[in-house]
Amino acid sequence: MDDGLKADAAFRADLVFKALADTSRRELLDRLRAENGQTLSELCTRLDMTRQAVSKHLAILEEANLVATVRRGREKLHYLNPVPIHEIAERWIGKFERSRLQALSDLKQALEDGTGE
Repeated sequence: MDDGLKADAAFRADLVFKALADTSRRELLDRLRAENGQTLSELCTRLDMTRQAVSKHLAILEEANLVATVRRGREKLHYLNPVPIHEIAERWIGKFERSRLQALSDLKQALEDGTGE
């Protein structure tokens, strides 16, 4: 991967981490996970935030590509985009999981072979 692509990937990851760092934004993502395609008004219900605050949080989530929007007439529907979270999981968690799974596989094979190593 060239330096430009690495810098772009790092910048996108920074946006995702920044977006996920806030409890209110995580709550909005949870609400979209539970019921995708909500309007701003629907997302504002049962939240202890002003409409303007929710709108600002959604803008940060959109910038991080965690939320995608679709216009339906006058309404703007918000959808969860789990891809950036998956990419972070692959980069930061997946590689550690692979080594643990390989160690378990090696242990299983050693026990089955009777070497016990």
